[in-house]
Amino acid sequence: MFHLICNKKGLGLLEVVIAMFLTVVAVLAIFSLVSPAWRTAARSDYLGRASGILYEQLMRQEARIMNPCCPVTTGTLPATVVYSSGQDTAQSGDAQFNVATTITNLATNVWRVTVRVAWAGHTGISESLVVTRQQGFVYPAGCAVGASTCQ
Repeated sequence: MFHLICNKKGLGLLEVVIAMFLTVVAVLAIFSLVSPAWRTAARSDYLGRASGILYEQLMRQEARIMNPCCPVTTGTLPATVVYSSGQDTAQSGDAQFNVATTITNLATNVWRVTVRVAWAGHTGISESLVVTRQQGFVYPAGCAVGASTCQ
């Protein structure tokens, strides 16, 4: 027969203390990761919302400039406050973003649109887009070029 070495006493006090110590160290190590994880999640949330606002502002300015009926105002447009919900006032869970738009004339009928979206505690993100006039984007049909019928 096989003789198995078997300790019939069970776990001693020293083993229990060591197991508790290792468990406490593991739990504290996990807790130390929580704060950076929350900061990273918040930054990712703000970047996602800001990129959506940035894209929307770039496309809006591009559509206005491509329409020959719309006059183009160069320079820095007045800064606006945009809420991530898209509403005029802050809703529950909204984040406030400051949007700065600059339009620069590069050549005849060629402009560069630069949009910067920033939020509290961060310089924000920015992107530029070169836009030209397009006759296919005339709206309303038959409008006077450079008229003020655009929004």
